[in-house]
Amino acid sequence: MRSSKSVSPSGRAVEVLPARINLVTLGVEDVASSRAFYEHLGFTASGSDSEEVAFFDMNGTVLGIYGRGPLAEDAGVRADGAGFRGVSLAINFETKAEVDDALAFAEKCGGRVVQPAREVFWGGYSGYFADPEGHLWELAYNPFMVLDDKGQMSLPPPA
Repeated sequence: MRSSKSVSPSGRAVEVLPARINLVTLGVEDVASSRAFYEHLGFTASGSDSEEVAFFDMNGTVLGIYGRGPLAEDAGVRADGAGFRGVSLAINFETKAEVDDALAFAEKCGGRVVQPAREVFWGGYSGYFADPEGHLWELAYNPFMVLDDKGQMSLPPPA
């Protein structure tokens, strides 16, 4: 989907947004315990962290952990949202067995399995866990998407 043409503050015309996600930020109540959870999963926090924020290199995308209140304030929205947030994060694997192993590991690290791994309607295999703050992570095997040697998904070219 193309954005409508507009002029940026620099005076240059903006015709499309770049098709990428550089940073996903999770708003959490307790940055320190969330950081510890993600480190327990094996993610490495960067050196630019502080008590208020943590960043993790996710092989080309950055995962940020930031206070829920300050994040809502920054976005100009209320911080009292609860329940399903309408979003999940995903890590894909090359086999069903890897999904099972990863889901068990996430649970061992303090994640809560909310949907055990199973065959799914779209032809793959996946399960979900929630981190200690309730953010959903899907762990999946998708036989229709090839992973490169870095574990990145390769999409087929546009038709």
